[in-house]
Amino acid sequence: MPVLELEDNFFRQLNSLKLSLNLRLNQGMSGQRKSSQKGSSVEFSDFREYMLGDDLRRIDWNAYGRFDKLYIKEFMEEKEGLYRIFIDTSKSMDFGENKKSVMALKLAAALSYLVLGNLDRVYVNSLKEDSMTLGKGLSGRNAMKRILAELNNIEFDGKTSLSKSIMSAPIRGKGCSILISDFMDKESLEDGLKYLAYAKQQIVLIEVLSAEELEPAFEGALNLIDVETDDVVKVSMNRKVIESYKERLDEHQKMIARLAKKYMANYVTVNSADDFSRVIFDTLLSTGLLFKK
Repeated sequence: MPVLELEDNFFRQLNSLKLSLNLRLNQGMSGQRKSSQKGSSVEFSDFREYMLGDDLRRIDWNAYGRFDKLYIKEFMEEKEGLYRIFIDTSKSMDFGENKKSVMALKLAAALSYLVLGNLDRVYVNSLKEDSMTLGKGLSGRNAMKRILAELNNIEFDGKTSLSKSIMSAPIRGKGCSILISDFMDKESLEDGLKYLAYAKQQIVLIEVLSAEELEPAFEGALNLIDVETDDVVKVSMNRKVIESYKERLDEHQKMIARLAKKYMANYVTVNSADDFSRVIFDTLLSTGLLFKK
């Protein structure tokens, strides 16, 4: 499955962007995100009274002069951000002249690159059936080659229950969870979102649809085959049927938008036929998910 090569000029363009998610963390290795824990970084947080055993170098002598009590300066500890990217690997993702699967892998690669560039940690996970293939948490620029190799090995086949897959593995530590899917799942997405919200995740939903799904141009009598179940539906395609389909698609997307609002998630739709640079520097940038340095 082709994805961008690391030496591709596109990755150099990404150096002008950052993820705009503001994470407050309580776990993780040292990094550049602000943690809810107190540590010894240079950003001041608060005072507290001196306790036996505290580092005398952190006593605020000016406060002692004013209040005749010993106070310790506390600073905000910096932690690395934890990002989890979930890729729907169902067979429906392999649809379209410009395949949704290719766009999904490129998005995962680009977002991973931005995470690593910010000295944060990323987990790339693939969802299939009712389970999840967990990726190893990776950090540092050198990890990008390994991520691309893992993405190249992903196969899109079978079907996926998004909620059950997401809930199949524990999520520890506050962070950001990015779900890349066409959301063509007959089961409810809400259970999965509720699970991520309970795990204190900032949620991002990236819906990838093909041009054929967004603007169908089929005509005449057709046998529509569900690529995941092999179910066949006979339909006579005309203007009325296409209008009805678009209404159903609109209702489906509004349902996802309502769930996103309920669980305070970012939600964006991407056309798999769009130029990838346009997706990143227009679609994602305009949603506020990314910003220019």
